Amino acid sequence: MRKWLIMLLTVVLGLLGLAGCSDSDKASSDAKDGKVEITYGIWDKKQLPAIEDIIKLFNEKHPNIKVKTEITPYGQYFQKLETAATGGALPDVLWMNGAHVTQYAEGKVILPLSDMAKKDNYSLDNYPKSLIDLYTVDGKVYGIPKDYDTIGFWYNKKIFDDAGVAYPDETWDWTKLKETAKQLTNKDKGVWGFASTIANQEGYYNFIWQNGGYVISKDGKKAGFDDPKTVEALKFYTSFIKEGLSPTQAQMTETAASELFSSGKVAMMLDGPWMVPEYKKNPDLNVTVLPKGETRATAIHGLSNVIAANTKHKDAAWKFVQFLGSKEAAEIYAKTGTVIPAFNGAQDTWVKSVPSLNLQAFIDASEYSVPLPNAKSTGEIWQYEVDILKKAWSQEESIEDAAKELTKKANEALSK
Repeated sequence: MRKWLIMLLTVVLGLLGLAGCSDSDKASSDAKDGKVEITYGIWDKKQLPAIEDIIKLFNEKHPNIKVKTEITPYGQYFQKLETAATGGALPDVLWMNGAHVTQYAEGKVILPLSDMAKKDNYSLDNYPKSLIDLYTVDGKVYGIPKDYDTIGFWYNKKIFDDAGVAYPDETWDWTKLKETAKQLTNKDKGVWGFASTIANQEGYYNFIWQNGGYVISKDGKKAGFDDPKTVEALKFYTSFIKEGLSPTQAQMTETAASELFSSGKVAMMLDGPWMVPEYKKNPDLNVTVLPKGETRATAIHGLSNVIAANTKHKDAAWKFVQFLGSKEAAEIYAKTGTVIPAFNGAQDTWVKSVPSLNLQAFIDASEYSVPLPNAKSTGEIWQYEVDILKKAWSQEESIEDAAKELTKKANEALSK
């Protein structure tokens, strides 16, 4: 049934995209009176204050273009997009991640931006090449980079201080992590030393790569979840739950690990720079680089802004996307500490935006970062990860069995 639905979705997206391109061509010029309203689809409400400032600045230059923001939580975001796509109601401009860009580009649901950028002399050299490459499909760029993120090792200073334990630093390895998690776990106080979340980007992917394992082969043809090195990493990561050093999967489903961490119930966890706006409110929190495995590694990813193929306001949408990718917008993101801006040269401002936090750790980590997989079926594989690995996280199934099942499903998806 799942395969049938995915095949149907691909066909629908493709047909819609073709229709959408036609609509876009017919409506490429905006309203006759010059005043239009475009919608902007995002998923993170923590970024809304910065986005509102960016829109305000945009309107100073383009007063006739009104931007209406639509927020959908990430868990429902792409499901909503698929529903909107079938009804021709996608936001004019929207966030896109690397896991879905190929699907939406090949389905002709989003517009290629290369020709528009060339026509307007809009330089793509202002962004890290890896991010431009991430959003390039069949030689055409579909997204203007917005930000990038590596993963940091967050910790609660108060819990460390109360236990008389030194804060983590770049010398830490897996052994030190486990040793300290045992020291900081206090069942009487309801405190866990570490949170082994079921997240991939801000969780187990990092351990897989640090241990020499892999998620998807470089040629994009084979999944590596059952690779011995990958299995070993997953077993270490989930051992914290098994040994009572981490909240259980059920507990982290009931209360998000980030909330447990913020409230002083978890001493250490992996998380991204997107949590800076939230975590900076708590003076007990700080961040450093990840503990080292066989090697140093951290996930890197970045969002981009794309344009729906069936937008009725193509010109206005493109003006907005250009501004979203500008140095001015990047500086707003940087000064507020919201995200690490993708615009080259704006990262230093971001690091200085919250002096109480060691944000340089995220920039340093980019030197040994590993890009998230971006195969056409990455989104499908991510869903398999959640469905299958949660059984291992809940200790209903062994890591070996879950990894074997996940590899089979992932390889089937990659072979389509």
